[in-house]
Amino acid sequence: MYDVIALGELLIDFTENGASGQGNTLFEANPGGAPCNVLAMLKKLGRSCAFVGKVGEDLFGHLLHDVAAEAGICMDHMVFDKDTRTTLAFVKTFENGDRDFSFYRNPGADMMLTEDELPLDVIAGSRIFHFGTLSMTHPGVRRATRRAIDAAKAGGALISFDPNLRPPLWDSLEDARAQIEYGLARCDILKIADNELEFMTGERDIDKGAAILRGKYPNIKLFNVTAGAEGSYSYCGDERVFVPACKLGGVIETTGAGDTFCACVLDFVLEHGLDGLSGEDLTAMLRFANGAAYLVTTRKGALRSMPEAEQVRRLLAGETEEEKA
Repeated sequence: MYDVIALGELLIDFTENGASGQGNTLFEANPGGAPCNVLAMLKKLGRSCAFVGKVGEDLFGHLLHDVAAEAGICMDHMVFDKDTRTTLAFVKTFENGDRDFSFYRNPGADMMLTEDELPLDVIAGSRIFHFGTLSMTHPGVRRATRRAIDAAKAGGALISFDPNLRPPLWDSLEDARAQIEYGLARCDILKIADNELEFMTGERDIDKGAAILRGKYPNIKLFNVTAGAEGSYSYCGDERVFVPACKLGGVIETTGAGDTFCACVLDFVLEHGLDGLSGEDLTAMLRFANGAAYLVTTRKGALRSMPEAEQVRRLLAGETEEEKA
């Protein structure tokens, strides 16, 4: 039994890294992809993890396999596609750390995962199954994702969902909305960004948007909203908690911050469960998740940039001392 199995994309994030002597932009090939980023942080927290997905039988596909395996993630259930190339993403980083993505994925190997390539018995034996919507953009991989969700639920696993909306990858935003609704209706644990909450509800007020979705999807036991540099919110039962983000400066880019946050939440759930969580519990969860996410923003890339648990604890201890002073 694995603590967490994640299904979805594994790709290369080409992030800007200065300029050449001729003034041309240089790009660094950073291994990434939201589901595997989550697993990489969970491994830093001592959890057993496995990845399910597909990459190309090419230079980048083998690089991704090796880097993820070096991080301690079980890659036995990753498939190589000899006909389709590994998905690439070129990331434009703005001065505030936000990003814009250009994807080379039409098609990309991650889209080609099929139902008969799923390790259903392994998925059914996991404690938590995690997925996003990049594995739901096209019919074939969408069927595979839904089959995996069904297997996980049948095995008693908790379902974790991060919409991770990337508009350029959808033929229609209405299709994106429908697939997010599918995920919302089946998850126990949700991590949703503030812009995705607005996309789904039309509400810019986070409390109002959360109330709409919580009313529509009572299956969501732990409802978390990330609000970038503002902080994060958690709703569980009658509890509502907000924790401000770490604002210590040094932000380089925000790639992987939400995935790091998500991993820390899943680690907390593995330790404490979902029943009877108090406001103090949720505050501690968000504080650690915010701290870890901040540390990732001070580094380039994601999968290779996850902090150690002790680094997060030292950061939080320093914050506490500043508050006391």
